[in-house]
Amino acid sequence: MDTELITQLGDGEFHSGEALGKALDISRAAVWKRIERLAALGVDVERVRGKGYRVPGGIALLDGARLKDRLSESFPVEVVLSTGSTNEDVVARLRDQQQAPLALLAEHQSAGRGRRGRAWSSPFATNLYLTLGWRFGVGAPRLEGLSLAVGVVVAQALAAAGLDGAVSLKWPNDIWVAERKIGGVLIELSGDLEEACTAAIGIGINGRLGTASAVEIDQPWTDFYREAGRSMDRTELAIDLLQGLALMLKTFPAQGFDGWRKRWAELDALSGRLVSVSTAAGSIQGVAEGVDETGALRLRVDGELRIFHGGEASLRPAGAAAEPAGGADALH
Repeated sequence: MDTELITQLGDGEFHSGEALGKALDISRAAVWKRIERLAALGVDVERVRGKGYRVPGGIALLDGARLKDRLSESFPVEVVLSTGSTNEDVVARLRDQQQAPLALLAEHQSAGRGRRGRAWSSPFATNLYLTLGWRFGVGAPRLEGLSLAVGVVVAQALAAAGLDGAVSLKWPNDIWVAERKIGGVLIELSGDLEEACTAAIGIGINGRLGTASAVEIDQPWTDFYREAGRSMDRTELAIDLLQGLALMLKTFPAQGFDGWRKRWAELDALSGRLVSVSTAAGSIQGVAEGVDETGALRLRVDGELRIFHGGEASLRPAGAAAEPAGGADALH
């Protein structure tokens, strides 16, 4: 990762190729090549003849020291510049019986994944990609609705960061602002699912998506910069998220989703609306009536109440374009 060039462009101002060459002690041709490599990672590098290069909004790397200082009493934290997928890394570490809980954050993912294996757009140092690994002394049946409770924690952290009153939740795993996806949750359970299990709890939040990354996304999306008019402090948001998750996860096995159901309902973006639910068997329309005590979707179809679970169905407002099987998520 070209941290030298990132440091030079971090202020968001224009820098000529000549000035960058002098600062890095390389030729202007070499500067151009390094700019190209940075752009390939999803960094939105603007180029203007006569002015040079800049990254609109600048680049601020995650502050690993601040993360460790604020979270070290709860669990170890690691920040990496690039990886394939933070979820895959944490799943592997839990499988190898490494210490848990543990948190992994990355500036860039080359193989980020969303729900149902969809690609997750993961440009460098503009968004938040983190996974928290956690061990539970109970099996998977006791963790029904966990992803919805995680969504509430994410919404609360975003509200505290400056989006108060704007954030909503779309069942089962999407974080919305004005019906556009700003983030998502992906939980992967493994181990002894009957008596004890581990969870890799992945969260992705759009901070500022550049034009190169945005063209890959095939659904309505937004980011923190568009909604708040400023860049988000990714380090502080990560700290708030991880602290909130730790508090929730310690009590969830005993409390269950029922303790979070009211808070989720207050953020439910589609309750009372005509929606379309897609399953392997096809698509069905009905009126969303919130979720039950396990976090399953309640759908009223021709007067009959039907129940759908998150692993088997996806939801969208009626009339919206169907979610494609492939393509890139607006972060996850």
